[in-house]
Amino acid sequence: MKSFTTLMELIETRRSIRSYKDQEIEEDKLNYVLQAFRKAPSAKNLQPWKLVVVKNKKVIKDLAIACNNQTFLEEAPVIIAACAKEEEAYGMMGGYMNSYPIDIAIALEHLILAATEKGLGTCWIGAFKEQLVKDILGVPKDVKVVALTPLGYPAREASIRGRKPLTEIISYDKYF
Repeated sequence: MKSFTTLMELIETRRSIRSYKDQEIEEDKLNYVLQAFRKAPSAKNLQPWKLVVVKNKKVIKDLAIACNNQTFLEEAPVIIAACAKEEEAYGMMGGYMNSYPIDIAIALEHLILAATEKGLGTCWIGAFKEQLVKDILGVPKDVKVVALTPLGYPAREASIRGRKPLTEIISYDKYF
């Protein structure tokens, strides 16, 4: 397993993995990535989330269908669904929005980076039919499914995808 010397090296190494080995994840590694999620910040520290960790192959197969037939999900030994308790989240972020999408995004990114550190692969899944996922996982009506990710050992290396230069995405003192 690769050893990381800086946070930037870990960030630059992270890839969206869409092919997984038929290999179980050790419980200590799974717990490590779940702890990374748990320790993430949230607005007013409300922690308005719940993860559903799925290991059952039949349920994973059903989730792959609910995720617009992304069949590569069936290769992963674990699928994690990140759910938000909207009523428990801070409701006035920026004076106009609920914090749960940002809270979940921050926490799931913590999980994803921790997985990368442990040699595991992930892939942020935003293409899914929420009601179908909720039905499969028994998620209550008042809880939002925000994203899912497979978790497992990559079967092959993913290609590097470019990023825009800072000059295209940063402005100072004013938006321009």
